[in-house]
Amino acid sequence: MLSLVVWSITIVVSIKYIALVMRADNNGEGGILTLTALLRRIYRNPRHIYTATLLGILGAALFYGDSLITPAISVMSAVEGLAIIDPTAETLVVPLSLIILTILFALQHKGTHAVGKAFGPVMMLWFLTIAALGIPHIFTHPAVLQGLSPTWAIYFALDRPAVAFIALGAAVLTITGAEALYADMGHFGAPPIRKAWFFIVFPCLLLNYLGQCALILTNPAAIDSPFFHLVPTPLLIPVVILATAATVIASQAVISGAFSVSQQALNLGLLPHFAIRHTSREEGGQIYVPIINTTLAIGVAILILSFRSSAALANAYGLAVTGTLILTTVLFTMLAHRCWNWPAWVIAPITTLIGSLELLYFAANLTKIIHGGWLPIVIATIILIIMTTWMRGAYLANKRRASLETNLLTWLEKISDKGIPRVPGQAIYLHHNLETVPLALKENLRFNHVLHENIAIVTVETTNIPHVRHNDRVTVTDIGTEDDGIVTIRIRLGFNDSRDVPHNLAWSAGKDPHFTYDADEARYFLSVLHIHPDHNYNKLTRIRRGLFIFLNRNAGSRAEAFHLPPHRTAILGGSMYL
Repeated sequence: MLSLVVWSITIVVSIKYIALVMRADNNGEGGILTLTALLRRIYRNPRHIYTATLLGILGAALFYGDSLITPAISVMSAVEGLAIIDPTAETLVVPLSLIILTILFALQHKGTHAVGKAFGPVMMLWFLTIAALGIPHIFTHPAVLQGLSPTWAIYFALDRPAVAFIALGAAVLTITGAEALYADMGHFGAPPIRKAWFFIVFPCLLLNYLGQCALILTNPAAIDSPFFHLVPTPLLIPVVILATAATVIASQAVISGAFSVSQQALNLGLLPHFAIRHTSREEGGQIYVPIINTTLAIGVAILILSFRSSAALANAYGLAVTGTLILTTVLFTMLAHRCWNWPAWVIAPITTLIGSLELLYFAANLTKIIHGGWLPIVIATIILIIMTTWMRGAYLANKRRASLETNLLTWLEKISDKGIPRVPGQAIYLHHNLETVPLALKENLRFNHVLHENIAIVTVETTNIPHVRHNDRVTVTDIGTEDDGIVTIRIRLGFNDSRDVPHNLAWSAGKDPHFTYDADEARYFLSVLHIHPDHNYNKLTRIRRGLFIFLNRNAGSRAEAFHLPPHRTAILGGSMYL
């Protein structure tokens, strides 16, 4: 079993993620949606783009399941150390875990810097501590060092295949943080992660696992909680406190990851609008997403109250993790073949070694479905349905909307001879297509019979890269005559950039002599179409149409999503049937 654990970590984490997958970065950003964005950028065939997007959606859906389970299982496993000190303290595990995580979620609006300053020192102390706990026991049974050889894992699998298969279902817990290494690449950079892994984390983990194995050989009864049995009795309370702090940091990393994935999914058009708040002026990646935070907090509390122990919740953990591992391998293989032109003789052995191991892990965890393994499947299915329905519904709604909108140049020619009065001021119309007339502009003219002196039709486009330089974001085009004061503005953003329209419009200075952005006086107009069901429209099933309409009606305010000032923003529009 020890050899199985050691070589699972070596193959999946050290070889796959650290050596291979982290080569695939999108301007420094990582994560499964980064792989999707890279593939969407290079593919030209719509079917290939859809396949890459669907795989990314499924991976993100599984990651959300992981984001629910990780805080619950991590904190509970640490607090359960109290039961080693006093068995009656077991009744405190659930309430203490709920209190700790409630405080953590309540602090999210303050940003990760609220706990971020302690990340480095606490985690360094944690890994040095677990290494120190394992070393003395290795000296009592130096034979455990044989577990570093892969031959024992192979022998175990050949001699007792059924037992080895079941053991894989438990060993998966040792590689649960692998995807987080890749997802956090944008925050820390690949070189620091590689150095931290090979020089600190990996050696300390190995020493602790070797120590646990030696302890069990000495005292088989310690198998119920080998880690805490490594700890000398006088140090139990400090180690429980340190373990709890480490799991809070791990939970924070997962929560922050969920916020980042949500922002990426929103900007890639996979989720409806929701509020995103930046919690740091220095770090653009530090964000807070209220609806995701609330959903995670409620979900984690339900899991803790339902499963009541880390051991019970462990049965639900494996499928979310192994599913994400497999999808990352598939997307990476597609990228290596299509983008990097790796030959088949290089890709085949890598995919066979890593993919077969991950498939075995996934298959082993399928045996846990009736004992809680159904949970990540249900969560992923719900997220998958929501994302695919929104993506499809938004595509169809935009097509229908285009049929209601007039060509912009044709419309300008039509109204140019009507002598429409112009009133002082600057009007900014947010619109999805610079070739058509915003419905809000048409409605404004129809009701008020005037136009502003300066009109800018603005569209926000999200690219398949994480960040676009400020000087490259804004393009201003004068589409009418030189003196009509009408321009179009295209704002290009990366999928990790803020969609703050006023902030980005400030970078339009000097782009066109006929447009000067007036940040203090500009008025903003949004076009909104209220969608109603059309039962004769057969391109969406009745259930998916109902879900899309529900999501659309309950989506966050576009004015808030674009950071528009409420007192200078008007929303105009009409109705559309879908």
